[in-house]
Amino acid sequence: MKTEQIVIDGLARLGELAPAGFEIALHVRFQAPSYMFESYPPSWLETYAREVFLLQDPTVRWAVQHPGTKRWSELAAFDEADVLGQARAYGLVHGITHSIHDDPTLSMGGLARSDREFTAPEIREACGILQRLHDVTHRRETLGTDVSATLHQMAIVMTQRPD
Repeated sequence: MKTEQIVIDGLARLGELAPAGFEIALHVRFQAPSYMFESYPPSWLETYAREVFLLQDPTVRWAVQHPGTKRWSELAAFDEADVLGQARAYGLVHGITHSIHDDPTLSMGGLARSDREFTAPEIREACGILQRLHDVTHRRETLGTDVSATLHQMAIVMTQRPD
């Protein structure tokens, strides 16, 4: 299967697992990901950027410092800026963060639901998909305009960092 199809299929499945949205950063180097995929509500993304929540987000801080998976509810005690509390207003009530530390890069993802916590099987599946996305995008290659158009139709924003 081609890299492009693996990415499209993986993101489609993550969209099913995380109906409130997700944000995936693959191969972060020098504070910038090679690929970024976002399906959170645009209004939340705007608020997140305007308020510069990235610097205060306990899910991002945890992911940068630790490999593995954490439920957002486990990180609430470290949320001094109430980023997670504010996210709830946008339907991002229950979530997980998964981080892959693979020297020299880091890949991470946040996935959200509004209705309930993720089940253990859902978490395992999501983590497996994130690992697969990390693995298949390890070599730097463009995913192309067709993939970008397909993702746009799926309501997923893709940012690709040029080399």
